[in-house]
Amino acid sequence: MPRCRRYWIKKRNEKVIVIRYRISIFGKIIITIILLLIPVLFLYSYSNRIAGSVVEEQLRSSNLNELSFFLNRMDSNIENLSLFPVILSYDPHIRDFIGGTGEAAGNLLKAQSRITEKLSLQSVSSSWTNDLTIAMPEGKKVLSSNIYVNGIGAWDWDGPIRKTWLYGEDYSRGSTVGTFIRETSEPANAATVGQADAVFQVRFPVETITDLLDIYRKDKLSDPFLYHPDYRPIRNSTPDLLIEEQIIRNVLNGSLTDAGQETTAINNQSYLVSYVKSRQLGWYLVDYVPVQRILSPITTARNWFYGSIAFLLMIGVMASFLLYRNVQIPIQKMIRGVKRMSRGDLSSRIEYEAKNEFDDLIRPYNEMAGRIQVLIEDVYTEKLRSREATLKQLQSQINPHFLYNSLFFVINSAMLEDRDAVIAMAENLAEYYRYTSRVENQQVTLRDELDLVRHYLNIHHLRMQRLAFTITVPEEMMDEPVPRLLLQPLVENAIVHGIEHQVEGGIITITGEQNDRWNRITIADNGAGLSESRLRQLMIQLNEPMTDELGCGTWNVHRRLQYQFGEGSGLSFRHAPGGGLSAVLTWNRTSSFANTRLEEGDHDSTIDRG
Repeated sequence: MPRCRRYWIKKRNEKVIVIRYRISIFGKIIITIILLLIPVLFLYSYSNRIAGSVVEEQLRSSNLNELSFFLNRMDSNIENLSLFPVILSYDPHIRDFIGGTGEAAGNLLKAQSRITEKLSLQSVSSSWTNDLTIAMPEGKKVLSSNIYVNGIGAWDWDGPIRKTWLYGEDYSRGSTVGTFIRETSEPANAATVGQADAVFQVRFPVETITDLLDIYRKDKLSDPFLYHPDYRPIRNSTPDLLIEEQIIRNVLNGSLTDAGQETTAINNQSYLVSYVKSRQLGWYLVDYVPVQRILSPITTARNWFYGSIAFLLMIGVMASFLLYRNVQIPIQKMIRGVKRMSRGDLSSRIEYEAKNEFDDLIRPYNEMAGRIQVLIEDVYTEKLRSREATLKQLQSQINPHFLYNSLFFVINSAMLEDRDAVIAMAENLAEYYRYTSRVENQQVTLRDELDLVRHYLNIHHLRMQRLAFTITVPEEMMDEPVPRLLLQPLVENAIVHGIEHQVEGGIITITGEQNDRWNRITIADNGAGLSESRLRQLMIQLNEPMTDELGCGTWNVHRRLQYQFGEGSGLSFRHAPGGGLSAVLTWNRTSSFANTRLEEGDHDSTIDRG
């Protein structure tokens, strides 16, 4: 599996991360197997596709040629039937009967019997079932090889002459039978039956075509049918109507050429549809065959090959898995253990039994980690004690530095007999020192800190009479835990360096905000502010050892936030909207962060978090 190494390069306040990716042993084996199988799969797939294309092309050509050959044979028989009326029109006995001469003039019944016999003999000379009929409009006589039609006077005497093969319905046998009909006339230019001296008709039922389609289907194992957009299809005796309807809708329901082929998908199976137009009937002979049935030998061979490749791949994966289980997993466990150790989790151990040579590495590592944990915990305990002593010493440096000015204000106000000013200063001063003198509890709420700052600002307001302030902090932040005397040094800096030297005075604004992870308090003044270069220098000094230039209080606030709340917490400065300086305190809402972690060294701080 992909791994990566991270190299950390410190450049003052930012970290540069260089990432180098590394592929594991298991990943390399899998990639090797895949690279070996890809060329084989590619070459076989290409050859199989070429072979399939050739076979399919041969299938298309063979199927269309056989369909055309079958249709030509059928058209030849139909063309022979088309000649029957012409032959009859040239028979001398029939011409004498039409003209009322010869035998027809002396013995009409005998002449009709002779003509009926000729029609029957001509009809049976064809292998196809057919009916030959002569209709004479003048005497409204009908002679036919069909006994149901012969001798009747019922005919469409005003209808057009059907000079090409047309589809119709035959009712002469008492049931409706689909029939193809063609007629010739004497004279040949007559347009309707009434204009002709005689009409010669030949017809054959669709059952004849159905029998032929059954024979073709038996030979081809396909399912042919005749199609015309204006009539119902002429089918074989065992059609598949569902597939036929899909083919008509998908392929035949549109503009068709005289011959063509098209592949269509029906019920998730591909069908090759071939069609040829009959030159005699004008109908299309349509045949379809499942492509997969023709390509099944190639498909079977392909499936066997793919199955073999899958089996080889499975064997390769199993071998890789054994290597992964016996080599890669122990290595990963050891890497995770070392990383947890490097992050400071000295209690972590490698809980894994490799049952091979890796056990000789894992057991000594766990013993070494235990000894390191004991040593570091002893050092850490001593460091915590030293840090607590340092914090209390720094706090004691914060408290008394403005006491003298406040006492002189009380003395002067008493001399001026300003009783209210003395009381106000004494009350605020008492509350201020009552809070700062409690060094036993270093953890307070933000509400307590803001009360202290309010007393502190009231003291300066009484002294200066030109200092105003506003405090706007959401109520949900008031109970957040913070170190004692966190805000007062920053408020003091805002007064001393930003407002105290301004004749017109100024205003200090304290605002608070928070999100799911971070708390933020901003202390802004409208004083002189700092230049851009001085502001950058101040931010750099926050992350260096304390200097006289930066001041104990500011550096102390930044370090206490880092110690208490971990990386990302601390102090930053920026230009205030009113022209002064804004001090922004940001800390992690998980207040116990620093108490449960081991110090890994100084961290770079990223103050402005969203």
